[in-house]
Amino acid sequence: MPDASVPAPDLPTFREAVRYWFRLGCISFGGPAGQIAIMHRELVVERRWISGTQFFEALNFCMLLPGPEAQQLATWLGWRLHGWRGGVAAGALFVLPSMLLLFALSWLYMAGGHWAWLAGIFYGLSAAVIAIVAEAVLRMGRKALRSPTLWGLALVSFAAIFFGGVSFVIILAAAALCGATGQRYLPSQFPAGGSHGPAQAAAPDSPALLLPDAPSASWGRTAAILGICLTLWWLPILGVGAWLGWHSTGFQQGLFFSKAAMVTFGGAYAVLPYVAQQAVDHYQWLSHSQMMSGLALAETTPGPLIMVLQFAGFVGGWQNPGSLTPLAAATVGALITTWATFLPCFLWVFLGAPYIGRLHRRPALGAALTAITAAVAGVILNLGVAFTQHALQPKPGGPIDWFIAATALLAFLVMHRLKWHLIPVMAGCAVLGMAWHVA
Repeated sequence: MPDASVPAPDLPTFREAVRYWFRLGCISFGGPAGQIAIMHRELVVERRWISGTQFFEALNFCMLLPGPEAQQLATWLGWRLHGWRGGVAAGALFVLPSMLLLFALSWLYMAGGHWAWLAGIFYGLSAAVIAIVAEAVLRMGRKALRSPTLWGLALVSFAAIFFGGVSFVIILAAAALCGATGQRYLPSQFPAGGSHGPAQAAAPDSPALLLPDAPSASWGRTAAILGICLTLWWLPILGVGAWLGWHSTGFQQGLFFSKAAMVTFGGAYAVLPYVAQQAVDHYQWLSHSQMMSGLALAETTPGPLIMVLQFAGFVGGWQNPGSLTPLAAATVGALITTWATFLPCFLWVFLGAPYIGRLHRRPALGAALTAITAAVAGVILNLGVAFTQHALQPKPGGPIDWFIAATALLAFLVMHRLKWHLIPVMAGCAVLGMAWHVA
């Protein structure tokens, strides 16, 4: 039980909170489960800035939103402590370190592609990506597929996108409809809610600080948030279109990744098939092998894994510069992609935050999310198959790359059986790839 004799802490100053959010952005490795666990341990258990009940109600709310739930949870926590400026600071600083680091790595990837040792590193990392995606499919399957109907939904989703080329958006919409409807008639097949990782099982909290009253929902507040956020969202994109042309790569990236931001339920692995389906196959901004390299780079940086979209924007701009230099076009692509990916997150959080107490009690929403997660498991399986095909057989009909096959299998086994962490596995694959490539 919480220790009632422990006094509640004082409200942190805005400067103190900003220092914490920046530190969190620098250490937030481990994907959403690890990031959420870090925030729970430090903000609920150690600093006691928020209560456990408030933390998990906010987490359940963020799980219903498109976009990275850990970054949105940080945004909500910052907003709850210091209003809109706290939310902006928390959400922005959560992604800023990874954005800067990934930009530098993206430049190194494109500018240094002719170096044999660097090409070998990315060659080895492609094997690690195959193992990482396979592990993600198994992990999500164990967590999300909790009934025979959900297993069937995952298999149908895989078949729809792999054999039928059905749009990722249509698959998500159909899954949400199945979940919301199924919860009413077959609730045992579409359970609402679920565990959110290590933080869920943490010990009870000591008394948290007494937070100021949260703003209540009103039509005026809703209109103001919509006006401000939509203007901030679209002004840079329209500015790029007016500057470089409405058919330029930069403007098209702004449009595409704005659409992607509205359907990214289920995390980065969920949106990657959609990006591969459009950015790789339709727009041809980058190749499957480049997308695999971007995923590997994003895995090595702190912050949300969805930062891989910035890499896609960078490479797409570099390879389609138009009237700009490759680096300038890549910079525009990276910035506009990052802006279109994360600005909507602030809109969803600020708009829906006053409704948290009501939303988490609606089982139909939770069941829709459960069905979406099941469908995403099938879609991620399609991503893994596509990545594996392109890595093992870069040229259709060509020979199989047995080095990649053996290295990917080894990486999967040490992660799945020996429980190695991600970074050592990726480092090992990179060293093996560099040695093989140089030799």
